[in-house]
Amino acid sequence: MSPTKKGILERLDAGELVIGDGGFVFALEKRGYVKAGPWTPEAAIEHPDAVRQLHREFLRAGSNVMQTFTFYASDDKLENRGNKLTFTGAQINEAACDLAREVANEGDALVAGGVSQTPSYLSCKSEREVKAIFKKQMDVFIKKNVDFLIAEYFEHVEEATWAVEVLKETGKPVAVTLCIGPEGDMHGVPPAECAVRLVNAGAQIVGVNCHFDPLTCVKTVKMMKEGVEKARLKAHYMVQPLAYHTPDCSCQGFIDLPEFPFSLEPRILTRWDMHKYAREAYKAGIRYIGGCCGFEPYHIRAVAEELGPERGFLPAASEKHGAWGAGLGMHTKPWVRARARQDYWENLKPASGRPLCPSMSAPDHWGVTKGHTDLMQQKEATSQDQLKQLFNRSSSH
Repeated sequence: MSPTKKGILERLDAGELVIGDGGFVFALEKRGYVKAGPWTPEAAIEHPDAVRQLHREFLRAGSNVMQTFTFYASDDKLENRGNKLTFTGAQINEAACDLAREVANEGDALVAGGVSQTPSYLSCKSEREVKAIFKKQMDVFIKKNVDFLIAEYFEHVEEATWAVEVLKETGKPVAVTLCIGPEGDMHGVPPAECAVRLVNAGAQIVGVNCHFDPLTCVKTVKMMKEGVEKARLKAHYMVQPLAYHTPDCSCQGFIDLPEFPFSLEPRILTRWDMHKYAREAYKAGIRYIGGCCGFEPYHIRAVAEELGPERGFLPAASEKHGAWGAGLGMHTKPWVRARARQDYWENLKPASGRPLCPSMSAPDHWGVTKGHTDLMQQKEATSQDQLKQLFNRSSSH
């Protein structure tokens, strides 16, 4: 880390805002560099220019953190369900660290090494076996000297606690985010209790990421914050939600939605929704504010612009934008110029253009979690017979 850069805890302890980046696997899948299904990050080696460019766009949009593109970059996930293990987890993690560091050095950004939930945990492997998976990633992150660590996207607080215990052994700052909503984790552990467990395990920053829309995630982090304060513990708080509206989701979030993952676009939040999200997160006392799946650089730019007064500056990307669409005042058409104002966009109720589509969906809540046969890890590709059984079950729901 550059000696001129303040560390993550130094920034948060001083009350500074930290803006995270957005969703890499979804963004790169849309661009043709990631396979939907396994959602693994081989692109860090196969297409480094694509990963580097996305990092740069988030940096330009206002991100203070370049999170390594290491989501699901563990060997057990890389070979699960017939996914071809072209590169080892160590190779992918090293390449991702190098790309994140290269771009972070172009601005005032830190590098965060990230680990996520494992198929080994869902397959009921032992604590020792699951921790060994995290340890392999930690070896790379220490070698590459990342600035801090994030355990993200955990559905079960037990596994997240195991991850935190491994991460804290490095001596680096540890953040952890669960992909849960107000109902708690997949075993029904409430958000407040989850947060207390994670802080007691050694996490200095706790919160949620993915699975739910911004305001649902902010509500969940507020519950976590209340639990930590009631237990007389101290922590910083972070939130990195979806960029999709999810009012109809059950406890497992957007994965249960029938639109997941290829028809989610009608649910995408506008940049004006992001302004509201950023303000609500800030009012809730959350000082690490970013995004996950669906978050593109323009969403992060909206967050940075909303919080510009608190940060004292706007991101470089705002040079071509202007607050609340001020650049529209230069448009040829007068009715478009008339939209160059904040109150227009704040009060607009966008149309979907889909007259035959419902406003809500019925989630596919199968009630499947850790230990269920359907979640057991297998190296062989999913067979046609296995798929047929799932097709039949799906049609009966």
